Amino acid sequence: MILSLVFIEDFGLLKGIYLGIFHAISAFCNAGFDLLGTIEPYGSLTPYASNIIVNITIMALIIIGGLGFIVWQDIYEKGFKFKKYLLQTKIVLIMTTILIVVGAVLFYLFECQNSLSSLSQEEMILASFFQSVTCRTAGFNTVDVSHLKPSTSLLMMFLMFVGGSPGSTAGGIKTTTFAVLTIFVYATMINKSEANAFNRRFDSKTIKKACSVF
Repeated sequence: MILSLVFIEDFGLLKGIYLGIFHAISAFCNAGFDLLGTIEPYGSLTPYASNIIVNITIMALIIIGGLGFIVWQDIYEKGFKFKKYLLQTKIVLIMTTILIVVGAVLFYLFECQNSLSSLSQEEMILASFFQSVTCRTAGFNTVDVSHLKPSTSLLMMFLMFVGGSPGSTAGGIKTTTFAVLTIFVYATMINKSEANAFNRRFDSKTIKKACSVF
């Protein structure tokens, strides 16, 4: 409904509603399919780079789909009591936040003088966060990806490689796999005998499985 309000202004009532439904499903499913090539070939959501409603709605749907149904059930049952969440929920929420924020900051730093240079400061920040979120494996874009620097392309490939979370609509090796590997590597570097998170130990089977998936 929110997306349709925007698309109706540009495409009329029926097509606007259809595009709203289509893109809402595509965003939630982390599919990244869009029907906006009629505006600009291969443009995806670039015509709406400065539209806050479209950006926030699409990003919210991507994140909701990418967190996973296990996480949402845990949040539904326990509310906002972080300490009571399952270990998976805690890791997923923390890793998702870190990847989105760090990804957005790096994208901004890499592209502020390149593909983002034609945008205002606020639009640069919005576009940076959008590109970081869409790397959950959604595949939309609000900047021309053909003009990105190699360093930015590598950043996006890394974020897409990690992807979303277990039991979600997103792909990738999953945030939990990356978290287990990161914690294990850190534990090895400081000569700890075990890899732990939130006072829970990762057994060797979990670590081996994460390595195999990676």
